[in-house]
Amino acid sequence: MAIVSVALDTRSYDIVIEQGALDRAGTHLAGYARQRADTRRLVVVTDAHVARAQLPRLEASLRAANVTVEPVILPPGEQTKSWRHLEELLDALLGQEIERGDHVVALGGGVIGDLVGFAASILKRGCHFIQVPTTLLAQVDSSVGGKTAINARAGKNLIGSFHQPALVLIDPSTLDTLPVRETRAGYAEVVKYGLIDDPDFFAWCEADGHKLLSGDSQAREYAIERSVKAKAAIVADDERETTGRRALLNLGHTFGHALEADTGFSDTLLHGEGVAAGMALAFRYSARLGLCTAEEAERVTAHLKAVGLPYDLASAHVTADGAALVAHMLHDKKMAAGTLPFLLARGIGQTFLSKDVVLDDVAAFLDEDRAGAA
Repeated sequence: MAIVSVALDTRSYDIVIEQGALDRAGTHLAGYARQRADTRRLVVVTDAHVARAQLPRLEASLRAANVTVEPVILPPGEQTKSWRHLEELLDALLGQEIERGDHVVALGGGVIGDLVGFAASILKRGCHFIQVPTTLLAQVDSSVGGKTAINARAGKNLIGSFHQPALVLIDPSTLDTLPVRETRAGYAEVVKYGLIDDPDFFAWCEADGHKLLSGDSQAREYAIERSVKAKAAIVADDERETTGRRALLNLGHTFGHALEADTGFSDTLLHGEGVAAGMALAFRYSARLGLCTAEEAERVTAHLKAVGLPYDLASAHVTADGAALVAHMLHDKKMAAGTLPFLLARGIGQTFLSKDVVLDDVAAFLDEDRAGAA
């Protein structure tokens, strides 16, 4: 078992990484259950897919610890991060008489974690929640750091808040039930940490990332622990993106969210797949600007391509031209004074935030990149 701490003064919490943790959830979570008369209970929110695959394990362990589980089961998919399902969840929690001191457990991937975290942040002006991420993407990224949100018609994650969990409980064995495509999409966020500021970790991904994707438990645990340590350090330093350091975690996301918007935030392009293509585009655009070498950009593209992730507009199933994709970017929540910061790179492990990118040039680059790949 590994424990990584997120140091945020009174909002500090632990990330517990343990093979089989779901089967020992009673040990980890019983102390967070609400005591009422002679019963204790936890409300667990999940989606229909995870309910079939993982909820019985969680329920059995909590029952053994004399904790009653009251599940709320939502539809799977990115579309669940919506006003409609937020209202549905809030009504369900109020119907179960949730109190401000209670803990709501988010059992699932990034969609459930984001939605439950946002609901907890606004319910009765804020109650507690616990992240139990079941996808690789959620385990290495979205469950840590307290960013919660739902999507809007204008774009992704535009309505949300910062609300830190009380605990993150990661069981790598939950990845055994994931479709290969979901694991691969989550792997994009693992690669991201190497590209931001850890070239040695990117080299590990090139050499051993395939072991993680094939189910090697040691590779999984190593990658998860190294990823959450990297994110915990950044979050502790810049919780609300005020200094700019936390913005580095958005590498690939400005391009990626535009690609997701073009594909309708659907299963055509999963979030991690959009991030993968976005990172490759960010490095190729950096090379175009002379910030990094073409060889480094090609190294990033080659690794993503080798593991089966999208690496350009065509492999991401994106048909829009550059101008249309840039129009999606204008809704990015990082826009300030009409300027959109971009994460670019001076090399692998040398990501930085640029505030002087010309969007017309980005549109031209996207059109040229598509033409070059044709």
